[in-house]
Amino acid sequence: MDEKTIPIKALPPEVRAKLEKKKQNWEVDQLGRALFEQTGECVFIIDLDLRYLKANQQALDLLGYDEREISGMSVSNVMSMGEELDRQIAPGDHANIYERILKKKDGTLIPVEISTSIVSDENGLPVYIQSIVRDISERKATEKLLKRNGQILSVISEATARLFRSPNIESGITEVLESLGNALELFCCVIFEIENFSGAPQIMIHYSWVGYDAGSFDAKTAITPFINRMITTPETVLSEVKAGGDGDIAEYSFLAIPVQGLLGSRGFLGMFDHKNSLSWLLADFDAVQTATNLIGAALQRIQYEETIRLNEFRNRIIVESFPDLLIRIDADGTILDYNSSPNHPLFIHRDMITGKKLVETWPEEIVARILGDKNKNTFQVPYWLEGFQLPFSSSIYESRLHPINPSEALIIIRDISDMVQLNEMKTDFINRASHELRTPLTAVILMADLIQQGGTQEELDEYWRILRNELNRQKKLIDSLLMAGRLESGMMKLESVPLDLLPVVKESMEAVSPIANKKGVALTLDALQEPLNIFGDNGALQQVFINLINNAVKFSPTGSNIKVIISHSDGYVDVAIVDQGMGISPDAIPHLFEKFYRAKNVTVAEIPGSGIGLYIVKSIIEELGGKIDVKSEINKGTTFIVHLKPV
Repeated sequence: MDEKTIPIKALPPEVRAKLEKKKQNWEVDQLGRALFEQTGECVFIIDLDLRYLKANQQALDLLGYDEREISGMSVSNVMSMGEELDRQIAPGDHANIYERILKKKDGTLIPVEISTSIVSDENGLPVYIQSIVRDISERKATEKLLKRNGQILSVISEATARLFRSPNIESGITEVLESLGNALELFCCVIFEIENFSGAPQIMIHYSWVGYDAGSFDAKTAITPFINRMITTPETVLSEVKAGGDGDIAEYSFLAIPVQGLLGSRGFLGMFDHKNSLSWLLADFDAVQTATNLIGAALQRIQYEETIRLNEFRNRIIVESFPDLLIRIDADGTILDYNSSPNHPLFIHRDMITGKKLVETWPEEIVARILGDKNKNTFQVPYWLEGFQLPFSSSIYESRLHPINPSEALIIIRDISDMVQLNEMKTDFINRASHELRTPLTAVILMADLIQQGGTQEELDEYWRILRNELNRQKKLIDSLLMAGRLESGMMKLESVPLDLLPVVKESMEAVSPIANKKGVALTLDALQEPLNIFGDNGALQQVFINLINNAVKFSPTGSNIKVIISHSDGYVDVAIVDQGMGISPDAIPHLFEKFYRAKNVTVAEIPGSGIGLYIVKSIIEELGGKIDVKSEINKGTTFIVHLKPV
């Protein structure tokens, strides 16, 4: 358009004067006026003082003014000026396009694109400014949306990369929530779970971010109204709720998205916005869903890592609790791993032994025996070596080799010293028991043969007496063995109840008195004539005291005296059986209560006995919570002291 085609009424005087001279071009002016009024663009005519002269109807509708209101109005009242309009307008300027914000009559701001050109006369002097304005609100909204999505995706990408690079993923999740909240202009983001397996549903928030402007916002309380909806329909929940105004956030909207792979169908990403109802476009939601899936993947990785860590911890605890020595070696015999309890006789810290050859630690001959002939160059079959010793240890060991693969094997070294000793004790027990049972049995068979052959009455009476004694001896031994077995297996339960000890001791002395009288040994009791209440079993205690008093009589010389003394000591009631017999050597005292043990001086003196009675005595006393001590001197007598718990 030029000055011949743009009609205008409110022009500067010099411009109007020039236009008045061009009446012959009025038809063109009419055509220009038609274009000015009927074009779909918003057209403004502005004088050189930057005041509106004229605007077509589209321009008036855009701003909400009528023609009378806008005529003469300063451009600055409507438009942010910017550099382009502030600078001095020079003749010959070409049209240019720029963006501005226009302020409508009602105060609303709208983004526009403005194309301006300067209209000059035939002499090239500027006459007025023509401005064509286009509303770009929709374009700006689209650009803002694209920018927003770009920011969201950028935040997700950066935060996710940082999350998976971090050695501590859990701390990084809160940072991701913060980045997501800032990108989406939220005030709170949480990862939460709804647990509804035990009673009323419970909300458990695992990770949370709250913006500074949210104050003390309580996400758990805010989620509560939506629990039932999320349980019944665990798909995306979008709702708005009014909080009442008591807190820092008067109104808010809430969006919950299931987090796949996190906590089953009850894990969610919750987002809180102000009262705009989180009305996002599909692209926004897709970006958030992407973020949710990535967070779910990160949390799933945390669960996997925690499971692996716990399994490794459990396995290490199990391995370290083994009483055995564990050695993992390769085909070259290099120790790859070494684990043992500090209490193991072969304990060496793994840092000192790992990486060394096994033959550098143990003799080559022992190592060859542990590996076996078939595992010298490659591990093929399991191998078990029973019973070997190392030069620097007195213990006895067994080894078990288990191939992991052809080039790696696990060797378990177990200390079997106690087992070997137990087996020896079992063998010794069988031998001694057999001997003790065979001796009276041999005598019985012999007496039976003699009786069968006949003889004088005096001879037969002697045979029958010996036969009866040997049978009684065998019965006592068998009874003792059965009692010892019941005590060891726990089948014999003693009833520990309050009772008066004095009658128990007196009855035991009376039971032994015929044997003592026959041998000419006196029995005396020294005790307070008052109830001596203890915890015990009447029958078991009688067996204890009869055994001890009977032994005292057996080992005491004729005419001697045996004293039974009852007294009190530190927390116990004591019963001492004091004899004047042959005594016990110091080296024999520690073994007195072992099964079938008999002191050498007793054996030499040919005093009969099975060697199991004192074992039973000690077992009964310990079962009742007491203890027994021995004091003795050769040829000066022996004292057994039984300590029992008082009531």
